[in-house]
Amino acid sequence: MTFWRDRPVFITGATGLVGGRLTKLLVEKEADVVCLVRDWVPQAELCRSGLLDRVKVVRGDVRDQELLERCIGEFEIDAVFHLAAQTIVGIANRNPASTFDTNIRGTYALLEACRRSPTVQRIVIASSDKAYGEQADLPYDESTPLAGKHPYDVSKACADMIAQSYAATFGLPVAVTRCGNFYGGGDLNWNRIVPGTIRSIIRGNKPIIRSDGRFVRDYFHVADGAAAYVLLAERLTDMPELIGAALNFSNEEPIAVIDLVQKILRLMNSDLEPIVQNSATGEIREQYLGAQKARMILGWKPVMSLDDGLHEAIDWYRGFFSSPFAEKV
Repeated sequence: MTFWRDRPVFITGATGLVGGRLTKLLVEKEADVVCLVRDWVPQAELCRSGLLDRVKVVRGDVRDQELLERCIGEFEIDAVFHLAAQTIVGIANRNPASTFDTNIRGTYALLEACRRSPTVQRIVIASSDKAYGEQADLPYDESTPLAGKHPYDVSKACADMIAQSYAATFGLPVAVTRCGNFYGGGDLNWNRIVPGTIRSIIRGNKPIIRSDGRFVRDYFHVADGAAAYVLLAERLTDMPELIGAALNFSNEEPIAVIDLVQKILRLMNSDLEPIVQNSATGEIREQYLGAQKARMILGWKPVMSLDDGLHEAIDWYRGFFSSPFAEKV
């Protein structure tokens, strides 16, 4: 129960959905948290909750290796969680160069800073189910080859393999997570299906589905994701076989986009009909994970069912849109 008490922790991507929830969890566990923040987003949960007042904040870019080395060294960091990334598939397709630069260079800059910092004892790198690319055999397990073809998928596959390379070559204590599509209260990326649909319904607008509605995905609640990252970092201490390993984390409840939107409409008692644009390109039609390895090795299992997670998200967004923070979104 005291594993994280006073332990120096460095989190990149702390203003993002998962980063914010991870920061909250580690603060609750009494860790000494240092957050790397590039852009100031006052609507982000990390800011609006007042959580930033309870952590140390370093302003800068994850690609700045010199800055990373200074932070990790001066704060004597023990545990590193790397979540900073450009995470939106559509943006990656429009801006591949910046996505590659942030997601790939940002990862090796951080790992190189860790390699040069003797205090670092555990590193968790956030990869993605997208790193597997499009595969005929579903669900993906960890033996599925990394075969991304589109910019975001390739950027995550590269970062994933770079992390494994640092473990294999330098013995760096790093493990990789591959998760499904995160959702939950705090996600302000409105072109993602869950927050975008909830916002539309709250505003009385028809939800927009960019694809034909039949794309199948995992939807993984952010609270389960944060807990999985923390558990994996803890077990790196006593399970050396995890060094260089990649683990899938998933609810193992794949669902089509149209069915997910209809579920949200029912939970919000809305009779709005979604608009199916069928305009999405450069995306994989069916993609979902098996999490048997995490269940077997770590004794891990998710806590949030999809319905429970959606209830939590809907309640959060209703509160958000009744607050002054919603004025600019």
